[in-house]
Amino acid sequence: MKIKVLGSAAGGGFPQWNCNCNNCQSVRAGKPGFTARTQSSIAISDGSPNWILVNASPDILTQIKNTPELQPNRSPRDTGICGVILMDAQIDHVTGLLMMREGKVPMRLYTTPAVWEDLTSGLPLVPTLEYYCGVKWTPLCTECEKPFSIAPMDTLRIKSIPLISKAPPYSPSRYAGRVGDNIGLMIEDTQSGKRVFYAPGLERITDDLLPHVEAADVLLVDGTFWTEDEMVRNGFSKKMAADMGHLPQTDLPHRDGSGMISQLDRFPGKRKILIHINNTNPILNELGPERDILARHGIEVSFDGMEILA
Repeated sequence: MKIKVLGSAAGGGFPQWNCNCNNCQSVRAGKPGFTARTQSSIAISDGSPNWILVNASPDILTQIKNTPELQPNRSPRDTGICGVILMDAQIDHVTGLLMMREGKVPMRLYTTPAVWEDLTSGLPLVPTLEYYCGVKWTPLCTECEKPFSIAPMDTLRIKSIPLISKAPPYSPSRYAGRVGDNIGLMIEDTQSGKRVFYAPGLERITDDLLPHVEAADVLLVDGTFWTEDEMVRNGFSKKMAADMGHLPQTDLPHRDGSGMISQLDRFPGKRKILIHINNTNPILNELGPERDILARHGIEVSFDGMEILA
């Protein structure tokens, strides 16, 4: 199994178009240690020319251009993408679907019923795509243990795992607390026996997630914020990390062991990688002290183009 990180940044990318935080100014100025990033998405392959796209960010055209494997050039119109899995219905994870409307066959879309509802009503991408390529929907079960596969990559088995989160701000069900508004994925290569747990939006590691995390060889998880009050302290929002459904890397005040670093320390021997990194997060400075802290805990920071073999 090969996983390709197409985009490693959170919504808005890095630098964000209208942001003048220190990080965004530094990357624009070309300072050492700062690298531009597109909005988060990964692609999964079984080693063949076929790929599964997980989330379709607004940067998908740039990501495909930067990833020749996704365009194998076998016919006049071609793509290596066999299907698209959506983790949620957030703007930065779904609007790239519109850029893929020229497909020759109906787009194979895998979402939970909650996400499908949002994409047919609150943000009607599905009705729009029906005018172009059409959509073939496969609902993802969030209450069963049975994994699924996407042909022709039958050696990859994928299980959708419900996570605690909210629907997007545009959703009529924003505060309904529906199961399936956000999911994680357990991706297993049945030939190698290796497993990857992928969760770019993770508010906390609950007891029901422990079996999945413990069973994985690679943890590719939420790296959005360094601190709980990062957006408030920088003057960009009144919302804390938890309000936006993210677990910061550092511990919450007066709650030892509550941050992502402490949580990942509970799982020694696994490869641990952060993705979906907000433009305000100091770990974007590759030469900064926060990177040293992560390294001491055996935690990597993903980057656009990163390859993960399992």
